[in-house]
Amino acid sequence: MAGSSGQQAPDYRSILSISDEAARAQALNEHLSTRSYVQGYSLSQADVDAFRQLSTPPADPQLFHVARWFRHIEALLGSPCGKGQPCRLQASKGRRVQPQWSPPAGTQPCRLHLYNSLTRNKEVFIPQDGKKVTWYCCGPTVYDASHMGHARSYISFDILRRVLKDYFKFDVFYCMNITDIDDKIIKRARQNHLFEQYLEKRPEAAQLLEDVQAALKPFSVKLNETTDPDKKQMLERIQHEVQLATEPLEKAVQSRLTGEEVSSCVEVLLEEAKDLLSDWLDSTLGSDVTDNSIFSKLPKFWEGEFHRDMEALNVLPPDVLTRVSEYVPEIVNFVQKIVDNGYGYVSNGSVYFDTAKFASSEKHSYGKLVPEAVGDQKALQEGEGDLSISADRLSEKRSPNDFALWKASKPGEPSWPCPWGKGRPGWHIECSAMAGTLLGASMDIHGGGFDLRFPHHDNELAQSEAYFENDCWVRYFLHTGHLTIAGCKMSKSLKNFITIKDALKKHSARQLRLAFLMHSWKDTLDYSSNTMESALQYEKFLNEFFLNVKDILRAPVDITGQFEKWGEEEAELNKNFYDKKTAIHEALCDNVDTRTVMEEMRALVSQCNLYMAARKAMRKRPNRALLENIALYLTHMLKIFGAIEEESSLGFPVGGSGTSLNLESTVMPYLQVLSEFREGVRKIAREQKVPEVLQLSDALRDDILPELGVRFEDHEGLPTVVKLVDRNTLLKEREEKRQVEEEKRKKKEEAARRKQEQEVMHFVCLGVGALLGRSAP
Repeated sequence: MAGSSGQQAPDYRSILSISDEAARAQALNEHLSTRSYVQGYSLSQADVDAFRQLSTPPADPQLFHVARWFRHIEALLGSPCGKGQPCRLQASKGRRVQPQWSPPAGTQPCRLHLYNSLTRNKEVFIPQDGKKVTWYCCGPTVYDASHMGHARSYISFDILRRVLKDYFKFDVFYCMNITDIDDKIIKRARQNHLFEQYLEKRPEAAQLLEDVQAALKPFSVKLNETTDPDKKQMLERIQHEVQLATEPLEKAVQSRLTGEEVSSCVEVLLEEAKDLLSDWLDSTLGSDVTDNSIFSKLPKFWEGEFHRDMEALNVLPPDVLTRVSEYVPEIVNFVQKIVDNGYGYVSNGSVYFDTAKFASSEKHSYGKLVPEAVGDQKALQEGEGDLSISADRLSEKRSPNDFALWKASKPGEPSWPCPWGKGRPGWHIECSAMAGTLLGASMDIHGGGFDLRFPHHDNELAQSEAYFENDCWVRYFLHTGHLTIAGCKMSKSLKNFITIKDALKKHSARQLRLAFLMHSWKDTLDYSSNTMESALQYEKFLNEFFLNVKDILRAPVDITGQFEKWGEEEAELNKNFYDKKTAIHEALCDNVDTRTVMEEMRALVSQCNLYMAARKAMRKRPNRALLENIALYLTHMLKIFGAIEEESSLGFPVGGSGTSLNLESTVMPYLQVLSEFREGVRKIAREQKVPEVLQLSDALRDDILPELGVRFEDHEGLPTVVKLVDRNTLLKEREEKRQVEEEKRKKKEEAARRKQEQEVMHFVCLGVGALLGRSAP
């Protein structure tokens, strides 16, 4: 033993060498008796070893020191243990120690799973580099107005991006492209240019009629050759509208009407026949267009409109935006390396991807996303573009399945210099080159619309993996579902689409986003009146909850009054709150299932409403801290989803983005004073029986304040609830209330009329009966 007094520990080696236990105890006693041992000495390993060799304390009273220290060490270390076995300290008289602690078993944390089109299954999401996520999203081809199909993809990806970034705390690097070189853009730019030139010539009525008839001939041939029923119906509609607009002009010319009347008919025909004439002009004069600026003016304009639409929808801008026109040198180098690697070939100034060579390679696979679509010539030709499926173009390929990496430019098309002659990029190669330049040989996520899987994304995968000589260019492929309009296919080429600007005239960006949140991002979404009505009702339901909580929080209390005793109701609501948070987390881990999340949030609000209603029935104030926590959580989740702007501290903002917080904090004190003054006046009016004053206070509530976006809710025995609500919403509610009251009034009048008729008939019957009774013999 080593003591604090500086005494040297005795030599136990000789004692341990004694084989007889009694003799060993006697020797140990002699050593201990020569020293003064007191409590406070620390145990050395020699102490432990010496006493470990005694099975029990000696019974001989002369071995006092040995018996004392045996019990002392036994109390500290437990029963004598075998050599090499651990001995644990235990509590003993005069010295208490902490008991052993064991960590809780816990539960397995939920992991994020995403539906991966590469496997057609939900897979655990594992980024390649810690929390960093590299993400490439296919952007729009900018040749016309953005429509709800674009909104379907970009709002859905915005929600996914926000959830990964703000909920799961990934460091997301989001890259998106703009396609500003494409067959559709070239054709539309030429058509617009040639039609503008045609209008500048101010064609006479007779010339216009002649040109329309000339344009109708190839159009009719195209119509007869079309087999797709939707496209055929669209072409038939165009033909019918042109014919209807032609007849008045023909009659006006034949009747030799005045110039103004003829001009009016000319304007109508030009409007209806614009697409028809533009296509005809392009087929006859398109090759004469040589000004490259014509092909950049159109996409620049529509790109600007696209960005404005995305901003209006509260879609976050990408971290980096790439344009095809700015990456032509990189695309040329990308194509060259594919050729050098043996997967591309040059033919008549164009470069094609050799799908057979790639598919036969042991380390590559073609058609990863939709292998069953490989060889679908209709899909492949749509992917090549309208200007690239002529007979001479098709004959340049080694196989019909091959696709263009680089296209030799024809007359009337923009061009850039390259090793194979002047040309322009193919559609698929642009994404590979731009994403590869910024994100490298392998990215975490690639996103796009469901209809892009084949051939666009399958071809992207093939040419990128041919360039990088790997088999992992994309780890997770995410594809958003289709959008239909009232159950019908939506297509820009079929002229069956609703622009984002038109959609925003009917519904707010938040309402559109709520509609998307109420559906799975990967499933088909039907944009219809029923879909939007569900979103409007959901918004109203949540907004009423937020307004009620705000009213509760405005009630004045001292600082200690903020913390109220919890009863069973509060404990139960709090348990439900945490259960719902768990369910919401599990839903987000399950492929970001926002549909389930929205239902869980609705259920949580319903539980809060029941709690508030019960407290109101008992004339008691609800627990403000608990309701505030729930409201703040719901606000936080809606912010993550992009359904609430950052300026709002609790609930939906009022008065527009960036103004809600100032508006509410500024006007609410005045509205509160007005509410209290009105309550005082109403109380006096009831006591003094002055109905005119009560009518005025009701008019203030029902007619004046709604015009200002203010709602007063009177509750018997409780203070008036004051809410700031969107003015249009209040006016709509007022009108609906008046309609309901009018219906009730009409039903009441109708019931009174019927009752009166029944009473008259009753008296008539009685009278007739009496007369018949008198006349009876």
